[in-house]
Amino acid sequence: MSKVITIQPLTAKAFAPFGDVLDAAGAPDKMINAGMCGRYHDRATLDFSDGKAGISLFHAQTRPFPITLDMVERHPAGSQAFVPMTQHPFVVVVAPDAGGTPGTPLAFMAAPGQGVNYFRGTWHGVLSPLHEPGLFAVIDRIGAGANLEEHFFTTPFTIVDGNN
Repeated sequence: MSKVITIQPLTAKAFAPFGDVLDAAGAPDKMINAGMCGRYHDRATLDFSDGKAGISLFHAQTRPFPITLDMVERHPAGSQAFVPMTQHPFVVVVAPDAGGTPGTPLAFMAAPGQGVNYFRGTWHGVLSPLHEPGLFAVIDRIGAGANLEEHFFTTPFTIVDGNN
């Protein structure tokens, strides 16, 4: 039998312990390009122990509700940002660290136009787009050595959309 997690809206305040919400909310930090473009400056805390920042493209399969969560992962050597390349919502799962293993996960619904940056070492679920194409730009550490830890839950969680 699985444990149920009800999804909640992604807000900067609720997500703050785990990373940054990337969006263009509010007024731009400055106007550029002869006043034709608003720049929302330096919105993520990129943090790498070594190596360099790289941009990769991920094309993930969609996941319908309810979503089974049986595994989370983390990257001890670098932060990881997911920037959707479409205007579709996606599911974001994080869990606090509980002495080296993940605690009880939380699930968020990223609104169209939102992305996330997971802090280094944050337990998080796999990429979970709800609509095709599941295309994302991912900014993370490129370097030598392992940067992935996975944890498989003995009892999986089921993520449900409380609005449907």
